[in-house]
Amino acid sequence: MSYEDLIKHTVARRPAAWELLGVGAVAYDPTRDRVVVEWHAEPRHCHSTEGHPKGGIVQGGIVTGWLDAAMATASLLRGEYLITVASLEIKVAFLLPAHPGLYRTYGKVVRQGRSIGFLEAELRDANDVLIATASSTAALRPKSPAVASPA
Repeated sequence: MSYEDLIKHTVARRPAAWELLGVGAVAYDPTRDRVVVEWHAEPRHCHSTEGHPKGGIVQGGIVTGWLDAAMATASLLRGEYLITVASLEIKVAFLLPAHPGLYRTYGKVVRQGRSIGFLEAELRDANDVLIATASSTAALRPKSPAVASPA
């Protein structure tokens, strides 16, 4: 199955949590072999909103969710949706605060074996400024044939 088909599958079946996180477009960058997911940060994603000149600071768990979603999606695409991906650990480096606005996560597979995946992601703002990075170790399990079909 092509990456284009796999992205269509991702968009058609994106998790409800993505809506809560403010998901936008989802794409695959074949040049860099990575998933690209857009996020729209809103005041509801923020703390410290009262009187903040930029509308608040996006809560760290939201930022982590954005990064995790990109990494897991990269792994699912690599496994052509025939696997499940469960995070065993995630390490996040918060380099700058995120505020309401447009962000993109770039998720990639560093190495993917039969049962363990090593993943990385970056979060960048609309001006391509690096906001946060993440690395993750994930447990990979085959789906049953009845569940595995991306059709």
